[in-house]
Amino acid sequence: MTNASVPLLRGDPAAPVLLRTDGSAIDRATLLRQIHALAAQLPDAPSVINVCESRHHFLVALCAAAVRGQVSLMPPSRAPESIADIAARYPGSTVVGDNASVAGTTWMLPDVLDEIDVADVPQIAADDTAVIVFTSGSTGTPSANSKAWASMQRTTAANKACLQHLAGHDGSSPVVATVPPQHMYGMETSVLLPLFEDFAIHEGRPFFPVDVADALSTCDRPALLVTTPVHLRALVESDVVFPPIAGIVTATAPLSVELAAAAETRFACELREMFGSTETCVIAHRRTAKMKTWQLYDDVTLTPDEEGTWMTREAYASPIRISDIVACTSEGRKFELLGRQADLLEIAGKRASLADLNRLLLQAPGVSDGVMLQTHITNRSGTRRMVAVVSGACDDTQIIDYLRDFIDPVFLPKRIHHVAALPRNETGKLSRADLLALTGD
Repeated sequence: MTNASVPLLRGDPAAPVLLRTDGSAIDRATLLRQIHALAAQLPDAPSVINVCESRHHFLVALCAAAVRGQVSLMPPSRAPESIADIAARYPGSTVVGDNASVAGTTWMLPDVLDEIDVADVPQIAADDTAVIVFTSGSTGTPSANSKAWASMQRTTAANKACLQHLAGHDGSSPVVATVPPQHMYGMETSVLLPLFEDFAIHEGRPFFPVDVADALSTCDRPALLVTTPVHLRALVESDVVFPPIAGIVTATAPLSVELAAAAETRFACELREMFGSTETCVIAHRRTAKMKTWQLYDDVTLTPDEEGTWMTREAYASPIRISDIVACTSEGRKFELLGRQADLLEIAGKRASLADLNRLLLQAPGVSDGVMLQTHITNRSGTRRMVAVVSGACDDTQIIDYLRDFIDPVFLPKRIHHVAALPRNETGKLSRADLLALTGD
């Protein structure tokens, strides 16, 4: 622990930090005045559960809580049960939001944010906990991960270094993001980059392709588009005309080479896939259309063992265990992702990666979205069977015939469930519990 402090906000006070949907901008000096005003209004509480939908409101609420010495809690979703779970874990928390329809909100931001004319940028103790971010809970109960202000500023500098070649000649760019700020990937790219580096973020979170195109068009120059593979597929397949894009950043789910290449062709820009987790933040990247291996950030070292991988990083005091299984190059600065410990399947003495099975399923004829999983139901030999959940104009026979050419028969789905849309959350992830509820297994 140290007595050092770090600035809450960096950059030229006159530089834009937020881009409004009407094309206007909010500079850093204005944002600072709004932060001080909201800090004076927030209720006394040990922590704040930030469920704001507007990235503008999210930024102001996050920083105002920090000025008051409050920790911001980031629920994995804005579903009522998710918010209630976090509130139960942290008694006395205030649920701060900007949409009355979000169940559980106890304090609403004013429609028009007040301003207090204070010029000084608050200094925050470097080791103070800034946020507690929760994993998506896709494989179990969401786990809590604390992030200190100093560590987040260091990881943000690494992200800027990674994205700088996409961000224009001056190393900065407007950012349009389809991901929520409460998720670590969304926070890193659409909250921390504008707070600590020379990026400006569009305040909205566009969903439909036409909304994404509109958000991009309000920027004064080509923007970085931050999205997910699921959302990216919808954009690539749409007939919407998009303005020029500086580059595309994606994460949260596996991205196929085919989709990456299609995106680069469709949008005439480079796509950069990020590798990381809630626990580690982003630690590696690759241009998926051109390369299979991942390039580690300069401050990161990976040490594989039989149970997974240890990550060490200058931003963190101690190594972190990650469940990904990797094969490092001889130099140790690049690696190939072999899978996750939880994704490795073994049936009849044969092994397969669930991620590879899902990748193949998405390539099957007519499948617009899909996932495979191993259920709790077993056959006569006691082996848990495989099932698939798919959407799109697809035929079971065509899917099985396609998969049979690539995978061992023991991993073929015994049943295929057709749905209008898979129950993905805001970052494109799927909950095993939700899938099992769909299949009835």
